Order: sequence, then structure tokens, then C-alpha cells
Amino acid sequence: MMSIDKNLDKIRHNIEDVAQGCGRDFKDILLLGVTKTVDTDLVEEAMKYGITDVGENKPQELSRKYELIGDRVKWHQIGSLQTNKVKYIIDKVELIHSLDRISLAKEIQKRAEQHDITVKCLVQVNVSKEESKHGIYAEDVESFIRECSEKYDRIKITGLMTMAPFDAEKEEVRSVFRDLKKLSDDISKLKLPNVEMKDLSMGMSQDFDIAIEEGATIVRIGTSIFGKRNYNK
Repeated sequence: MMSIDKNLDKIRHNIEDVAQGCGRDFKDILLLGVTKTVDTDLVEEAMKYGITDVGENKPQELSRKYELIGDRVKWHQIGSLQTNKVKYIIDKVELIHSLDRISLAKEIQKRAEQHDITVKCLVQVNVSKEESKHGIYAEDVESFIRECSEKYDRIKITGLMTMAPFDAEKEEVRSVFRDLKKLSDDISKLKLPNVEMKDLSMGMSQDFDIAIEEGATIVRIGTSIFGKRNYNK
């Protein structure tokens, strides 16, 4: 039988071991519980065992679970975000991980103005250039962030997000994460208004160890906490 308590204990020990092995403080790495298809009772259980931040792929699901759980946990929008769904989550999220186009930035700006808030976002980067993945190509990230910085003052860009190819060899995965870290460092040197490269959201259940070694500050863990799920739900 699955034990969220034991799963989290194991993951935290792994994060601590990997961080220690590469000279990092494990406290600088946020364990984000990915709750796609996970019912609120299991989210509540994970919260009981120390999960403070959860990530949802679908805005409708984030909004639905927020109505039941509220702000007792910090909510992250980690999946691709359609412009017409921004209104459902704009006043509920701690962080949007999937800013990847100007039309989305415009909508976030508009909704943030309506609520008189500033919204923290990560720019999603398609480092591996996979057609199946969302995100901006690395060579276009600087110009995109410059435009956001100049035009959309209600958006605070706090870093970058990427996903490595799922079935790739370890060295290819490492290369993707390393490239994102270098891109983050390069953007940081520009010192743009409303831009602070403090977050690197990369690494999931199968590759978070490599991500931490390459500088991840947020690892998105679902399967290793909640077990395999039925994504057809």
C-alpha cells in the first residue's frame, strides 16, 4: 500500500544527499508536490507531512482544489496556460511556471491590473526543441524577457523552467539542465527591471537528482509521492 509519509521521507533524504554531494544546502531546494489527477484528500495528507507547495497542470483543477483547500498551501500553475484560463487562477497562484508567449503575458498583465496584484512567473524554455513540448527556444528567451520587462509591469519574472526529454540518456538530460542554468546566469547579468533569476524549475521524479546537481531550486515531484496515476481521468 502506498504511503505518502514514507515516500516523502525517502524523497527528502534523496534531495539532501544529492545537495550535500554537490555542495548545496538542501533547504534552498523546494519540493513541489505535483497533484495532477490527485484528489484533495491526498493533497491534504501530503500537506500534513510537510508539503507546502503544490503544482497543478490544469487551471480548472487548480481553481477547484483551491475552493476546497484555500491558501493553506501555495499553488503553482505548472502546465501550459491558455489565455482564456488565466482569469481562473490569477489571484490564487504563488507562481506560474509556463509563461511562454507575449499573448499570455498581455493577458496576465490585464488580469493582474484588475486585481491590483503583481504575478510571479517563470519563463518556460524548450531547451531540447522537442515539437511535443511548449516553451520558448533558448535563443529567443532574452528578447522575450526584455519585452516583458519593458511592457508588463505586473509580471515579475523570477526565473526559468524546462523539461528534459523523458526517455533521454542521463548525459542528454544533464546537458538540458546545464544549458538552462547558463541561460539563467546570462539573463541575470542583464539586471532587467522586474526580472530576478532566482528560480530554476527543473527535474521531476525520474531526473530530479541530475537537476539538483545542475542548479535546480524547484523540483516537481508527482509519481514518487503519489504513485503512478491515471492521466486519462
